[in-house]
Amino acid sequence: MTSPRKTILTGLATFAGGFALWQWGLDVEIGIFVPSKIGVVLMVVGGLEFGYGLYKAYRAKGAEGFRS
Repeated sequence: MTSPRKTILTGLATFAGGFALWQWGLDVEIGIFVPSKIGVVLMVVGGLEFGYGLYKAYRAKGAEGFRS
């Protein structure tokens, strides 16, 4: 299982990549793919992953309190 910090950083990187595709791919179409729509999907996935990383960090911090 990955650490919460790694999950948070991966989520932020995915969100940033999606934002870049959304921002600069608005009037570009590559075959059947539209970069702006793929960017929105990546931003949603990155946001969910970031939230999951925060959840994992919160749960790990809460579990430490019960160990003592």
